Amino acid sequence: MNQQPQTSTAKKGLFRIVFSRTGIILLLLAAQIALMFGTIYYLHEYIHYVYGTLVILQVIALIYLINAEGNPAFKMTWMLCILAFPLFGVVFYIFVKMQVGTRYMRDRLAALKIETDPYMTQDPDVIEAIWASKSANANLAYYLSDKLGFPTYRNTDVKYFPLGEYKFKALVQELQKAKKFIFMEYFIVEKGYMWGTILKILRQKVEEGVEVRFMYDGMCAISMLPYRYPAQLRRYGIKCKMANKVRPFLSTTQNNRDHRKICVIDGKVGFTGGINLGDEYINRKVRFGHWKDTAVMLRGDAVQSLTMIFLQMWNADVRKNEDYSRYLTPKRKGLKRELGYVIPYADSPFDNENVGEEVYFHILNHAKKYVHIMTPYLILDHEMLNTLKRAAKSGIEVIIIMPHIPDKWYAFAVAKTYYKELIEGGVQIYEYRPGFVHAKVFVSDDDTATVGTINLDYRSLYLHFENGVFIYNNSEIDRIERDFQQTLARCHKVTLIEVRRRTMLTKLIGQVLRLFAPLM
Repeated sequence: MNQQPQTSTAKKGLFRIVFSRTGIILLLLAAQIALMFGTIYYLHEYIHYVYGTLVILQVIALIYLINAEGNPAFKMTWMLCILAFPLFGVVFYIFVKMQVGTRYMRDRLAALKIETDPYMTQDPDVIEAIWASKSANANLAYYLSDKLGFPTYRNTDVKYFPLGEYKFKALVQELQKAKKFIFMEYFIVEKGYMWGTILKILRQKVEEGVEVRFMYDGMCAISMLPYRYPAQLRRYGIKCKMANKVRPFLSTTQNNRDHRKICVIDGKVGFTGGINLGDEYINRKVRFGHWKDTAVMLRGDAVQSLTMIFLQMWNADVRKNEDYSRYLTPKRKGLKRELGYVIPYADSPFDNENVGEEVYFHILNHAKKYVHIMTPYLILDHEMLNTLKRAAKSGIEVIIIMPHIPDKWYAFAVAKTYYKELIEGGVQIYEYRPGFVHAKVFVSDDDTATVGTINLDYRSLYLHFENGVFIYNNSEIDRIERDFQQTLARCHKVTLIEVRRRTMLTKLIGQVLRLFAPLM
């Protein structure tokens, strides 16, 4: 009775090793151990030469690291690896830095950005209006538009969904209305009620002549979907592909997953947020207690940015001309003040811009009363840690809601290592007692919010493809804050006493894992 699940789990674990960086890490660690014992038993006469060579490699790698651009946390972790395991650390660092696939992807995405720029133009009237409303947000709008190509829009209705069930219901309704095209890009797709319902609609829409493009991250092929699943969907008439296909560990872009969740329908309606296509996201399957997740639906001018963000990723691995003009959003006339300002944005690990983190910094640095945060993970770099504390110390109410039942024990162990410093700095931390929080939400001062896919950890902030929506002066911000307060009422406040009562073993495991957090 239990043999099949165990076998399946074992296979999944093996696949994750072979088809991830874990494989190359284990191989290099084995080489490091082999070198140590081989030097002792077989090369003892040449031990000075071996040792000298390793020292030279270490020095060269460390000099390069110190002078290289990048986040200091990543540098420190790499330096630790190189000093502790010279062969492993140096070879693995060279492997990461000499990524041909990464350079190709960077160049291709840069070219696609140029192609889509004519369809991501900024309306100067909107910028003028936001300058008159809040100059700080105007500065952010300038950064996102002028430097990154993500315009600020008005004339966009926003609807916030406090649970996956509500988003799923609205998504089904909007998919059924599609007349021209459906674009979908998700990190996780798993067979079940949710995906089965959506797939049935997509097949029906194809028969009606609607163009359907569906893209999901290649990691799904390891444990959730057959590797050749795109071919199966293509037989239904659905244009389907995996973003960043998984390959054995010599693949060069394995660590840069497509973590986005985007759906665009006819260029008129767009969805994004934390909700993937799996039954746990709508609480039809219980994995870690009650699953708390969020999303937003956009209707109006801002949908065009989601369309172009999708098409950029869709065309990343192909070299054919895309007729972007076929998928434009019909523009509304005038500027509807009551709808405020909406900025859909995306983040790429290849453009040297940490867009998601910059948006979070902006909200924290310009808050006047409060910043309320929901995140499933809390693995912070030095700058984010200090920004959170600085906001709290300046009298801003900073509250973070975390899961009480984690999905990854090691990530939760690392997160808890930050609790003491944050609480002592004035940040309030709560854990959601009913289960797991997967929402990625910042809301501030009753007028500013962002909802998207970006967690407070290194992977989301630096390594993955992500996206979000910045919202200002829209009435849905009140709903986001009300949802936060309702969620807070079901949470337990973490105290310093609890943090100090953690066992030494728990603390030690967390601290050790934290050393390698940038590479996790």
